Amino acid sequence: MTHDSEMGAAHDIDREGPLTMVAAAIVQAGRLLVVSKQAAPHVFYLPGGKPDAGEAQLETLSRELDEELGVEPLEPQFLADVEAMAALERVPMKVSVFEARISQVPEPAAELAALRWVSGHERDVQLAPAVRDHVLPLLRQRGTMAS
Repeated sequence: MTHDSEMGAAHDIDREGPLTMVAAAIVQAGRLLVVSKQAAPHVFYLPGGKPDAGEAQLETLSRELDEELGVEPLEPQFLADVEAMAALERVPMKVSVFEARISQVPEPAAELAALRWVSGHERDVQLAPAVRDHVLPLLRQRGTMAS
C-alpha cells in the first residue's frame, strides 16, 4: 500500500486509470485564481478536488469551492478535460475544468495554505503542470486572459 504523505490521505493503488478531479478556472481582471495546500505551499493549482462516490461534476465543484474558499461557483461552463501529472500526488490525472465566476471574495480554508491571483507570468509562483501547460494556454486562446 502506498501512502501519499503530501495529501495526508491514503492513495488508492487499486483505482483504474488516472486520478479524476474537478476544478474551477476563475478569472477576474485578467488574473487566474490559484491555491496551494498546507502540505506543499509552494505549488499552486486550480481550486477543486476529487468527486465523492456518485457525485456529479458540478456537485463536486460546488462542494470543493465551498470547503476550500467559502464561495459558490456562478454560471460554471465546461472548459476542457485536461490530462497531466498531478503536482502533489505525482500520478496521471484527468481534471474536468469549468470556467466560473464566484459569489464573493474567496478566503482559504480547509487544507489550503494560500490563494493568489496570477497572470501566469510571475517568476515567484510555481504552477502545477496542468495549469501552466494546459489551462493558461486555453484561457489565453479563448481571450479570457491576455498573452
